[in-house]
Amino acid sequence: MKRLENKIAVITGGAAGLGKAGALRFAAEGAIVVIWDMNPEMGEATCKEVETAGGKASFMKVNTAVYAEVEAAAARVMEQYGRIDILINNAGITRDASLKKMTPEQWQQVIDVNLTGVFNCAKVIGVPMTERGYGRIVNTSSVVALYGNFGQTNYVATKAGVIGMTKTMARELGRKGVTVNAVAPGFIATDMVKKMPENVLKAMEEKVPVGRLGEPDEIASIYAYLASDEAAYINGAVISVDGGITI
Repeated sequence: MKRLENKIAVITGGAAGLGKAGALRFAAEGAIVVIWDMNPEMGEATCKEVETAGGKASFMKVNTAVYAEVEAAAARVMEQYGRIDILINNAGITRDASLKKMTPEQWQQVIDVNLTGVFNCAKVIGVPMTERGYGRIVNTSSVVALYGNFGQTNYVATKAGVIGMTKTMARELGRKGVTVNAVAPGFIATDMVKKMPENVLKAMEEKVPVGRLGEPDEIASIYAYLASDEAAYINGAVISVDGGITI
């Protein structure tokens, strides 16, 4: 039996990048995957990849920054499947600029998706999980939350906030059968990252003690582990998957 057999998993930002890797891995582990994303074309394409590989997936266009949209989408999933077992809060955006140049709009856009979106999904999905006495919530943070990063005041603030939210939610929901953990990826070779200039990629690799960028599936494997019953006693943890860059 696969370790996520017949679990209902909602993955936000699941159309591309780490979310897509998570969708493919979860489906391979036996989960029924529901992708929430703002890009229908890429979302449907990811679903087709999952199905081609023998898995089950569906797509819903959801702006997780809008509470009403999250409520409506969760209600549709509950209507279809009767429950949500796993929530992967992976959706995130960047609007990079130095503090001097960052606009209030750039600040707010990132706060809305990366921080408020995590709250919205955890609130709407996490509470019904406690009523059932079972659930797994995994939030995506970043290593930059641990050491900062030039030009990312907004992004770093949200990813540090996700860590604080994770620990608080873990305290509140843990005794009700719902674990809440965070993953802090380092430099990961997503399709977007691989389009960077070669010299930039080389410089990134040189900063990592293991001498390479991470692969998306290496993050997805941690998502899957934390979402499984094998990780039932892990709660409130922040797991850095970064090749040792934070050492």
